Amino acid sequence: MSGNVSFNQPALAGLLDELLGGGHVDIDVETISGGTSNLTYRVRRGDQSFALRMPTTHRNDATANTTQREITLLTALRSSQIPHARLIATESGSDAIGTPFIVTDWIDGFSPKAPLAPAFTGVEAAQGLAWSLTDALATIGNEDYLALGLEGFGKPTGFLERQVDRWLSQFERAHSRKLDGLDELSSALREARPQMQRVSLIHGDYQFINVMFAPNAPPRLAAVIDWETSTIGDPLLDLGWMLSGWQEAGEPPTHASYMDWTSMPTRSAVADRYAAATGLDVRRINYYVALALFKLAAIMESWYFQYVNGRSKADAHARMETMVPDMIRRGLLFASADREDPSSACVLQPCYRNKP
Repeated sequence: MSGNVSFNQPALAGLLDELLGGGHVDIDVETISGGTSNLTYRVRRGDQSFALRMPTTHRNDATANTTQREITLLTALRSSQIPHARLIATESGSDAIGTPFIVTDWIDGFSPKAPLAPAFTGVEAAQGLAWSLTDALATIGNEDYLALGLEGFGKPTGFLERQVDRWLSQFERAHSRKLDGLDELSSALREARPQMQRVSLIHGDYQFINVMFAPNAPPRLAAVIDWETSTIGDPLLDLGWMLSGWQEAGEPPTHASYMDWTSMPTRSAVADRYAAATGLDVRRINYYVALALFKLAAIMESWYFQYVNGRSKADAHARMETMVPDMIRRGLLFASADREDPSSACVLQPCYRNKP
């Protein structure tokens, strides 16, 4: 067993022996990532591998509640068609190995980031990556969350009505500067809010870096990961979030510049494919993209607030000085496209042609 881990490895080995059978098998634990909220390890047991995730701290009830929400979700996904890492073992308390934890199958593959491997470059591969991402999101939106046992997992009543005030309060808590266009964007989002067509499970941070693709071409999405922000709400906000980082030819980089957008289908094509798979009307998708950018800007401004107040030295947080204002300006372009022609399928591209 490897060292430098802060949990009871023999207890974990015994728990896996009990769950998986076959007698005692030693485990080897490799640290994969150590973020601010979760630690991730690869646990090898014979010829099997598992992912072990645990919070960085478990001193309070809030942490246990976060872990319990993820346990609830992963348990529900067992009976769904959503590609995910199968839940193996969980503990929301600290009795089993000394800390709350979640063990799932290990997913072999990659989260797409530039530069992509040669097998995943070119027009056909780019289209395959995009369609797989879109189809998996449609699967999430098509699941009956009540049938999955997720009643009470979120508060769908008034979901869209709460969004602007919810994220505007985030801006106010992390206020360090005046942001041009913020009031205009929040007003536009309040005034043009559509009616929710469907209530479903939503991921909350759906994009290329939060899915895993199988290692071999052609592209096949193996699992949707990182469900920490999932809830029950309007599935079109997930689509808007995904498209908010999409970059088409001739456009400036977006906040999702980690991805190679060459040869990707247009936002309109993606929205049309999602609509065909879900039966949802996507003619107001510009609104949801604007709302996603508003929400993202609120989150990222809180990072910048930490940076300017000396609580963070991360270069990524420093870059929010210009990224947040750019995001608000981009959100206004989407909101303007929605306001001028809500039924337009252009999804922003003509807006860039008409405005600097």
